[in-house]
Amino acid sequence: MNTLIAFDKFKDALTAREVCEIAKQAIQSSHPDWKIETAPLADGGDGFCDTLTGAIDGDFFKTKTTSSLGGKIEAIFGIVSIESIRKEAKKLLQFSAETKRVAIIEMAQSSGIALLSQKERTPWKTTTFGLGELMKKTVEEGAEAAVIGLGGSATHDLGLGALQALGFNFLDKNGSPLSAFPSPEAWPSIQSVRVPSESRLQSLQIRIACDVENPLLGRNGAAAIFGPQKGLKPEDYDRLESLTAETARLLCETMDADPAKAMSSPGSGAAGGTAFGLNVALGGIIVPGFDLVKKWIGLDEKLSAADQVLTGEGRFDQSSFQGKGPGSLVKEALALGKNVHVFAGSVESSIEQDSDTFIINAISPGNMPLAEALRNTKSLLAESVSKTFNV
Repeated sequence: MNTLIAFDKFKDALTAREVCEIAKQAIQSSHPDWKIETAPLADGGDGFCDTLTGAIDGDFFKTKTTSSLGGKIEAIFGIVSIESIRKEAKKLLQFSAETKRVAIIEMAQSSGIALLSQKERTPWKTTTFGLGELMKKTVEEGAEAAVIGLGGSATHDLGLGALQALGFNFLDKNGSPLSAFPSPEAWPSIQSVRVPSESRLQSLQIRIACDVENPLLGRNGAAAIFGPQKGLKPEDYDRLESLTAETARLLCETMDADPAKAMSSPGSGAAGGTAFGLNVALGGIIVPGFDLVKKWIGLDEKLSAADQVLTGEGRFDQSSFQGKGPGSLVKEALALGKNVHVFAGSVESSIEQDSDTFIINAISPGNMPLAEALRNTKSLLAESVSKTFNV
């Protein structure tokens, strides 16, 4: 039996690679003769660095950086050899022929919303400064290019914090640099932007991995769609939207970019406009996150060879079918006539499943408190997979 095990992370419990390994061991204990392929999934959010770097045996680096609220936090980034990247992924990334070392950066490592409590979340104060610091570190380690995953951010600063860390100065009416992070609460003080002189970092080839297609402004923009989960109060929306438009125009004028084009571009609203800022100021190019991961790990070939597929994530619901890895994999696998087993911490009851080819398993008992379920995810998953296939 050819079996493909391709999980996303179980948020706050296990990484995608850990989940895949647990499921593999659970099956092998009962079916040592089965051929098993693992393919950890990710989009541009939590687990992006671990999945992409680990999939091709890249090097991990640990460093201190700045958190979204200005404290110090430990973060990890990866560096891989361009020669290790599959040709399909290289074609999507389109790095220059001279590129040898590629950094894998996960914005959520420094500026992730999961790192903040509900009370700490605020779009007015949070910063991407730590992302810029990580970018600098990768260049110091010899990277000529970077793939940056923007999912799971806590910020709405247009990536100005990252630009500040990279040497951009945001000046007040007196021509003095801001002493604070260039977060929205400080935007009214910004009158001009000073671009740093030529440096190694400005030649860094940047690819922005995300599956968000929202523009920067409007009813589908960054503030309207993602602001509330980042702590934006309804009564503050108009003010933040207005300041976003004004500050974005200033950056476009500084970089001689077309404001209308830059702000309406699909994906420019990703990570509170960080995609917009990296594009306008540094020439960053957006690439589809899950499509990149698929090509990076050779998922299509592994799926084609499989008789059955195991996938899942912490919670499996209707949103899983809206561009997320496990939901996309389920649809593709069923279309190819594969048997599909989903394992998730919790499952939305409205999802329809075929009892013969599409089976969903909630690994946690319905009455188990979330905190207890998270502590026991490893054993709950192993037990559920073993029970399913020990026949």
